[in-house]
Amino acid sequence: MFRIWCRTKISNATITGLELDYEGSITLPPELMEAADIKAGEKVQVVNLNNGERLETYVIEGAPETGEILLNGPAARKGMPGDKIMVLSYAIGETSEVGPPKVVFVDDNNRLVERG
Repeated sequence: MFRIWCRTKISNATITGLELDYEGSITLPPELMEAADIKAGEKVQVVNLNNGERLETYVIEGAPETGEILLNGPAARKGMPGDKIMVLSYAIGETSEVGPPKVVFVDDNNRLVERG
């Protein structure tokens, strides 16, 4: 049997900007992408802790060491700078492959604090 499970989570990240004039996506710093094992173009779910909004989009790689997390295009309507979010990636696989998600914790500047 195949299952879908949460593979990784970037926890308590902060939206730093919005780019409405874009086709759509979320921009993440490459160091957070690497820590969470998320690839450019990968589908993710973004959960806004401030307003309860949820959206699915894809990831684009931002500039390194900036801490910038941007909602782009229609996603920019789902949050505001300063909102706290979680970025979740999922996997599909055999039941035997299911395990706990890798959790990446960040500080208020979106800098890696801890991997769980």
